[in-house]
Amino acid sequence: MNERNELEYENEHVHRVYDKIATHFSDTRYKPWPVVEHFLNSLPVGAIGLDIGCGNGKYQKVNPNIYLIGSDRCEKLVRIASQLGPMIVADGLHVPHPSNRTDFALSIAVIHHFSNEDRRLQAVQEVLRVLRKGGRALFFVWALEQNNSRRGFSENGPQDVHVPWVLKRQYEHPNAKPEDLKGHHPSENVAYQRYYHLFRKGELSELVQKAGGKLIEDGYDRDNWWAIVEKL
Repeated sequence: MNERNELEYENEHVHRVYDKIATHFSDTRYKPWPVVEHFLNSLPVGAIGLDIGCGNGKYQKVNPNIYLIGSDRCEKLVRIASQLGPMIVADGLHVPHPSNRTDFALSIAVIHHFSNEDRRLQAVQEVLRVLRKGGRALFFVWALEQNNSRRGFSENGPQDVHVPWVLKRQYEHPNAKPEDLKGHHPSENVAYQRYYHLFRKGELSELVQKAGGKLIEDGYDRDNWWAIVEKL
């Protein structure tokens, strides 16, 4: 795909999907992942950072001793997250923050939504750009190796996939009265297909180093690969 087609593809299979499912998605995302929680709680008092692709802002209140600014491409998620702290609508490839300023950054379950390697690399570089020298970023992406997952992904499967989000009917019809939904069969729930690039073992670590970062630590958690990267 050329760049124009990639943008259209991501608009169709990522951005428009999250616009549709934002409220339902947010209602299922409330518990911080342990690796992210540990990373945030390890930061010094007064550290300033960015959560790029913040979703509903669930990491905003993990550590009250740091200052975290969230951003997301989905305006509906930003509206939800803004109840928790400072949030802005921004594309992950072009965040409106100065270079070389922040102490830390998060990129949790974001990079896997970009539809080719060049765009994924650019997304990592954008996260690193905002960090001061010595600042650190934590990245999480879905893993290809999910042999014990209900999703059925495995190391022998395709890396570029569509994953359905089944939107419950009350979210699909938020203004409907309860009596309007009576008698509807559960099959009337709507499935929206989200694009994911599933990362092979070592792929994320290679990508962040290719982007110019220093790999500090990496691992596997909850069907995800993660990496902590320092800006040189």
